[in-house]
Amino acid sequence: MAKKTKDARIQVILECTEHKASGMPGTSRYVTTKSKKNTPDRLELKKYNSILKKVTVHKEIK
Repeated sequence: MAKKTKDARIQVILECTEHKASGMPGTSRYVTTKSKKNTPDRLELKKYNSILKKVTVHKEIK
């Protein structure tokens, strides 16, 4: 039986790139998990931004 390690998945914060550049107040952020082993690079997903009311690219911060 294989051992499961808890430290393989970490929590990351995704922040909207378009909203940050527009200068509007507020931020659009999502919290999700990712596998450090399968995706060592920064995560980039299309998510809905409720302030801009459209789907935008969200990138991993920190």
